Amino acid sequence: MEHRQLGHSSLSVPALGLGCMSMSGTYGKHDDAQSIDVVHRAIDLGVNFLDSSDMYGFGHNEELLGRAIRGRRNQVVMATKFGQVRTPEGKATVNGRPDYVIQACDASLKRLGIDMIDLYYQHRVDPTVPIEDTVGAMKRLIEQGKVRYIGLCEAAPATVRRAHRIHPLTALQSEFSLLYRVEAEEMLPTLRELGISFVAYSPLGRSWLTGRIESLADIPADDRRRDHPRFQDAHFARNLELVQRIEPIAKEKNCTPGQLALAWLLAQGQDIVPIPGTKRKERLEENVQAASMRLDARDVERIAGAIPSGAAAGTRYPEAQMKGVHI
Repeated sequence: MEHRQLGHSSLSVPALGLGCMSMSGTYGKHDDAQSIDVVHRAIDLGVNFLDSSDMYGFGHNEELLGRAIRGRRNQVVMATKFGQVRTPEGKATVNGRPDYVIQACDASLKRLGIDMIDLYYQHRVDPTVPIEDTVGAMKRLIEQGKVRYIGLCEAAPATVRRAHRIHPLTALQSEFSLLYRVEAEEMLPTLRELGISFVAYSPLGRSWLTGRIESLADIPADDRRRDHPRFQDAHFARNLELVQRIEPIAKEKNCTPGQLALAWLLAQGQDIVPIPGTKRKERLEENVQAASMRLDARDVERIAGAIPSGAAAGTRYPEAQMKGVHI
């Protein structure tokens, strides 16, 4: 597995990481034993950059990964996040207050069963707290030896610049795929100027780019994607048609549409690390094969032309959640 350096840090990670959110019920039922097997298989394949959050299953995901990496801590690069919380009434909100940053980190360390987080992100920017204050607290975590490097998620260029002045950021994590890439492409010039890597979540468009979604019936009734505009009736046919445009190219390359989409993203630059998520070994193994694919400049241009930037239908999240991204 090819490795890529994250920002100006000493973290060398595989070209493809493993997003672990789906192991905690976001996309329908989950099975802890199966998920731990997937993590172990990923490590064996060299996919040892594991991505979690205290919000995935509200603690469950970190506890799960804690069990999965027990005895193998020195083999993994562990990333997790803080900042998305629920009020006592069950309402989703964000918290970037300095005192909460410290509290959240301590709780994550305990759940993960480790004494230091390799890469710690603010999961969502808190618009009520200056980013300088939040990142200042994250900097103190580094000084205390609880965190090695820090990053932000779904932050806009101006926010990244302000944060980076307080302490160098190693990575920005946001959605980036062949299908949904407008905001990512807007971010890249700033990140490259500052030497910050881009960790791309949902690099398969939340499964759209696998080519396996042909009708809404392919998504379980208890799957959160049913709430996402990109899968709703008004947009479904358009996105299906877009994905079908790359299927002939994938056939030519003797790969799946998902592998083609990952190879395209990897070809965008050494500073980009996709973290496709899965809770199934067969999908993990399929994704890993994309890392060995090589596309030339013509291939990359042709694939991008098949699904132009901004062509996707439906926003990345429901309206209320869109207010919390790219800010």
